[in-house]
Order: sequence, then C-alpha cells, then structure tokens
Amino acid sequence: MSGRVYTAILSMSLWALTGACKKDFIEINTDPGVITGEQINYNYLFTSAQLLTSGNTDGYGYEDWRNNLIYSGCMIQHLSSTISYWVGDKYLYDAGYNSAYWDKNYPNSIADIVEVLHDVKTDTTQYNFYQICRIFKAFMFQRMTDMYGDCPYSQAGLGYIAGTILPQYDLQKDIYADLLNELRDAAEKLDLSKANTVGPADLLYKGDPLAWKKFAYSEMVRVAMHLSKVSPDTAQKWVQIAVKGGVMGSNTDNAILHHENITGTPDVNGSGLVLLGNDPGAYRLSNTFVSFLRNNNDPRLPFLATVCADPMQPADKGDTSSARQLGMPNGYDPPNSGGAHDLANASNWTGSQNNYSVVNRYTFSRLDAPTFFLTKGETELLLAEAAWRGWISGDPALHYQAGVKAAMQQLGSQAGAGPSDVQTDAWLASHPFDPAKALQQVNEQYWVAGFMDENECFANWRRSGYPLLTPVSYPGNVTGGTTPRRFTYPQSEASTNTTHYNSAVSRLTNGDRMTSRVWWDK
Repeated sequence: MSGRVYTAILSMSLWALTGACKKDFIEINTDPGVITGEQINYNYLFTSAQLLTSGNTDGYGYEDWRNNLIYSGCMIQHLSSTISYWVGDKYLYDAGYNSAYWDKNYPNSIADIVEVLHDVKTDTTQYNFYQICRIFKAFMFQRMTDMYGDCPYSQAGLGYIAGTILPQYDLQKDIYADLLNELRDAAEKLDLSKANTVGPADLLYKGDPLAWKKFAYSEMVRVAMHLSKVSPDTAQKWVQIAVKGGVMGSNTDNAILHHENITGTPDVNGSGLVLLGNDPGAYRLSNTFVSFLRNNNDPRLPFLATVCADPMQPADKGDTSSARQLGMPNGYDPPNSGGAHDLANASNWTGSQNNYSVVNRYTFSRLDAPTFFLTKGETELLLAEAAWRGWISGDPALHYQAGVKAAMQQLGSQAGAGPSDVQTDAWLASHPFDPAKALQQVNEQYWVAGFMDENECFANWRRSGYPLLTPVSYPGNVTGGTTPRRFTYPQSEASTNTTHYNSAVSRLTNGDRMTSRVWWDK
C-alpha cells in the first residue's frame, strides 16, 4: 500500500466521526510495514477523496492557491493582483502553477476514489456506497478534464491496483460521454431501501441516496451544458434526462463541504486559508467584478467584499458597506513602481492600495468557509439557459428567478451572511429576465453565483463567452493579450509518460499552451 494511503488515513483521524474511528486507526497502524485491503476502512478513503478534491491536499492550500485563485480567479476577473507571482492576473506562464491541480489530485484524491471503487464494487453490502462513489468520481473528472482537456481517465489511479503507471490520455469527447453515462446509471441504481453503509464519512450528504441522486442529475446538467457549443443536440438530450430524473430542489440539496479551522491540515478551506492567512495582502477584488455588482445594485456586494485598513491583519474584518467597495483593475504593477503599468496610473487610483476591496471575511475569506461543489442556484441558472434555447419545457424566467434567489439565499443560510429575502425579491423585481439578453444575463449571474469556485467559473466563461471580460495586455504574457483557454500539462509528463503525452498534445491545435482550446471549447 502506498504512502498516500497512510497519509489519507492518518489525516482522516482529524475528522474522526466516532470513537470507533480512532480505534480503527490504531488497529490499522499496528503494523507499520503493511496495510492490507481487509484492514482499510474505505469509508475514510472516500472522506479523503472528497476533502482533497476541495483544493487543499497539503493543508496549505497548494492547488487552490495556484489554480483556483492565482490563475482562474484572476483570469475570470473576480480577483486582481499587482504581485509578480500572481501570474494569472497578467496571463504569464508558470509551469508548476498550471499543473498544480493535476499534480496533487491524480496521486491523491483520484487514486483514493479509484481504489475505493475497485474494492467495494463486488461488495453487495456496499451497493449504494458504490453508486455514490461513481457519481463523485464523475464530478472529480469533470473538473480535471475541463481544466486540461484530454487526460488520463480510464487508466487513471491504477498504479497500485494494476501496475499502470503510464496511463493513456482519453479523449475529452470520450470522457464526457462516459461521465454522462456513469451519472445516469449510478443515479438510476441508487436504492432508497438499501442500507446506508457510509453515513457521516460522506462529508456532503452522509450517505443519503436521494440527495446523491439529485446531485447526480444536477451534475448532469452542468456536464451537458458544457457541450452547448460543440454538440448542442447531445446537450439537449442529457439536460432532458437530468430534469426527468430530478435535480436539486432547494438549497438544502447543495453539495457543500464544511471545513473546520484545524490549521496545517486539509480540513481548512484552501482558498480561505490563502485569502486570510497565507497571502492576504497579495490580491484584491477585480474592478470588473466589483463594478458589475455595484452597477447592478446587487445586494450581495457587502457580503462578498470588504475594505480593510490593513489586509495583512486577519482580525481586521474591514468595512463591508457597499459604498466603500472598490475593485482594483487587472494588469497593473505595484503603485509607484514606475512604467506604463504602474497602479498609481489607474483611473480609479485613490492613493492607497488598501482602499481596494478584498474578499469578505465573514463569508468566504475564512479558514472554515464552506466549499460549494454544486448548487441549486447554479443548476437553475443553467436550466434557464436550456429553457431559453428550447431544450426543455418551462419558463426560462422562472428558472432564472429561482437560480438568482437560491444563489443569494445560500450566502445567508450557508456561507455566513447574505441579503435578506426582502432585498432578494426587490432586486429580482427590478432586474427581470430579459429574453433578448438571456445568454449574457444568465451566465453573468452564474459568474456571481460561482464566486470562489473559480475553476468552474473559468469553464463556464469559456463555453458561454460571458461575462464580457477586459483582456489584459502585459509585457511577457503568453496569450497575445487574450484570456487563456486552458491549463497546461505537467512538464514531467513529457519525460515520464512521453508517448501518451505527445499523443494528447498532437490533438491540441496550438500544442500544450494556455491558448489551446479543449474539445468542447471550439
């Protein structure tokens, strides 16, 4: 058994669910040299897969820092930075930052879920647990393939199980087809009469098969809508299947991973740790984002932003009033550094970088902030687009209203603080659904609803074209001043998995570059 399993099981002790958990860990680790399959409680390995997927495999926010915030958060212009190593702000290239999510998740969370599936597949007592794992695996790979394109899928995680250490890269087209089939098959096979054998080890739904069924069909909507450009007929087919199967009906169905403030462990929210602890002074909210919220009188602004006298002080919660919020433009160097990109030359410069907003410290800039994997709000907004396209029956305006309302309400009920129902209803009344601007309107709201799930926002922007971003033209950028379209593969793959890497790269129009497009982004 690999050292990865030792790490996963030991880290799970921090979230021991009962006294028996601790007893199991002691028994498992009595022999420091060998752990057999019979000694492993695969429930805890599933816990590990869920937790590590949230973006903090090392306890210090490694991949959340690099992929979710520095790259996706800045590229999608939720965030901005004048710090040189926040390379996503200016479309600069950093190989290790590009590959961070791949580097951390293939040997950890993906290896975990593949091992769990391998070992519980034939265990009839774990029937629903097996289906749940299939559904979560589909979610995991949707994110991975959306970030990189073709990637190891059918042979991923089989190093220990089958000795496959140089996995082939499956075509994204094939991965997507299998994700949709897996979601449908697993959802249909979930049986409410079967025993719940995972319970609280499932950090999202405690093993509730009905909740997982709704998650599966809602995830199916997301996967299907990602195909809207490349295969609209396929997208329509699968959205219809999802709606018939039954998607999330309320915010209580949201897939939320709740974190605890246990520093130095994966239990801490990785993005929250970076924003509040590891790098609180390196970023600000983007002017694109803050201006959008302000110009639309969005009641979420004071719950997403704050202005701190000194962002370097975690105890400084700042001023959250809407009137104080100001976004920092992307593509600038530190103030008074000289040159054309000096922040002091920006049109909204007020004399101090601390006058720009940072992420609100009551909601998302917290070590124990929740991670939203998939929500009712996001699902309803995608259904609004599907209804507008004529792919499903129903009024797109009603789906739009339900999506915005759920997205606003989840802040107060699940993220710590948010608009009141009165404020939400008033905003919707003054900002009704406009069929003439449906695509823009729906996907701009998806951009707001997905705040802090930056990798997903990056994916949805690529397939929808909204929000309308202001590209950055900065010296040394690797995209010709256009917003990047994907993450690049780990450089180590070129030397260690050469044949499969070269084959995948040959299928990319411009090679392994940030300007190349994944299959569905054509």
